Amino acid sequence: MAYTKRELRKLVKKLEKYRGRHTEFVSVYVPAGYELTKIYQHLQEEQGTAKNIKDAKTRGNVISSLEKAVRLMKEMKRTPENGLAVFAGNISQQDNKVDIAAWAVEPPSPLNIRMYRCDQRFVVDPLRDMMEHKELYGLIVMDRREASIGFLQGTRISMTSHLTSGVPGKFRAGGQSAQRFDRLIEGMALDFYRKIARRAMEEFLPHGNNLKGILVGGPGPTKEAFVKELNTDLKDRIVAVKDLTYTDESGLNDLVELSQNDIAGEMIVAEKKIMQRFFDTLAKTPSRAGYGKQDVLNKIKMGAADLVLISESVDEEVFEEFEQIASEFSTEITTISVDTREGKQLMELGGFATILRYAVSE
Repeated sequence: MAYTKRELRKLVKKLEKYRGRHTEFVSVYVPAGYELTKIYQHLQEEQGTAKNIKDAKTRGNVISSLEKAVRLMKEMKRTPENGLAVFAGNISQQDNKVDIAAWAVEPPSPLNIRMYRCDQRFVVDPLRDMMEHKELYGLIVMDRREASIGFLQGTRISMTSHLTSGVPGKFRAGGQSAQRFDRLIEGMALDFYRKIARRAMEEFLPHGNNLKGILVGGPGPTKEAFVKELNTDLKDRIVAVKDLTYTDESGLNDLVELSQNDIAGEMIVAEKKIMQRFFDTLAKTPSRAGYGKQDVLNKIKMGAADLVLISESVDEEVFEEFEQIASEFSTEITTISVDTREGKQLMELGGFATILRYAVSE
């Protein structure tokens, strides 16, 4: 069965901690659809090559690691649907002991590389890449004075460009000179819109098909006037145009907040909704909510916790402890990122929160 992204993240963290004394850690990647027998035949050939390693300990560890990797693959009989990653090596921290451990992983999405590597570390970069969210949304917030451009990727909102125009305000006096001045201002504003549009092209187009859509925000008719200056490719990718005031980094967050219905299937929306549910419960019926490590743990052990929210900043061992105890009480656990406003609020609450099945008095 394929690993979930969370299970994969956990394994990658574990593998990253190990260090070999020499180049004796074996990493093997089998692409989806590739014949598994060809891979373990190759590894058996590598065992013969490993006999030429001068250092006896290293030689023994490499040969044993290859044997264990081959054994794991033979047990599987065929390549899993998404391909296979196999890791084997001596993970003992004591010089006089040998502990050859091995892992076989079907990743959550298809592998497209074939690799055999013997090194001092396990090669986990291809798996780490799978944990990254490749798809993203382009974000633009603007008015006549300034603009910010950024991205929404997974749960992370980042600003990549900030532009200012120098366009003055409206000329207040009347007469023909005022009309000429207003026309001048309009021309300067149009030039600024085109400057934003050019920068957006530079930022967004290199992402190709990974760019799922574009969100635009700004005050009044200004944003509609700007949208007209975008090239057809970018214009066709707009999924939402929202009315908002702020055009700095906080404006990017506001834009995503206002566009939740337009990007309803995205991870950040689900996370915001579940955190909002907790905050609403805490505000309206505080006896059915809890936060802080010890308080949440106590309520899980009481059997009162229905849903537990844990920040991804929490140490993996602590997370596993909560996960194990929660499973005994059929309590659901959800990991919350540190990227969103809500995720940062959870960290301020100690990294733990819960919504209860029933009211619990303090």
